[in-house]
Amino acid sequence: MASLAIPGQLLGPISKHTPGPGTHTYDSQLYASIAGPITSTPPPPTSTSTSKSKSKSTTKSAPPTLWIPRLSSSTTNILPTVDAIVLCRVTRIQARQATVAILVVGDTVCADEFQGVIRKEDVRATEKDRVILGASFVPGDIVRACVISLGDQSNYYLSTARNELGVVMAASEAGNAMYPISWKEFRDPLSGETESRKVAKPF
Repeated sequence: MASLAIPGQLLGPISKHTPGPGTHTYDSQLYASIAGPITSTPPPPTSTSTSKSKSKSTTKSAPPTLWIPRLSSSTTNILPTVDAIVLCRVTRIQARQATVAILVVGDTVCADEFQGVIRKEDVRATEKDRVILGASFVPGDIVRACVISLGDQSNYYLSTARNELGVVMAASEAGNAMYPISWKEFRDPLSGETESRKVAKPF
């Protein structure tokens, strides 16, 4: 099964990959532009020189092309269900809840985004009264969460109150992709500055 990418995910340096559809480059790095399975297409080898004294030819090939197929409009959309693990992008922070767009349900990329909310009391399993949403999530963060209720007609209720749930991808205020250093902090590799998040424990 191909690995799933989510928008903004770092795929690798352009020295090792050729950008294809569904990707973009920034600062010599290749990033996913859309959600979907990461597909690698090896290029055909190209002969660059042939020795007159030997019957051998020297061949060089470009890096493989990484691309992400866009879902067809005819694709049947999967619906989130209770207990499903989803990947979502934070779109808005309010005092009592964070609003998110659900991008992936299980291992399936959604043809259409679904709106969900993570309420303040569903962020952590302990010290719920001390949760500050602005220190847990920031718009643009990619969050791994669990569906706890189908909610109302407009929102699914999600929870990150488990160790493996929370922010999996985050960019700093400077726009740099950060890496987790603890269960509550990410660090900008360029500036060294840290930012607070509800960090998901890696699998």
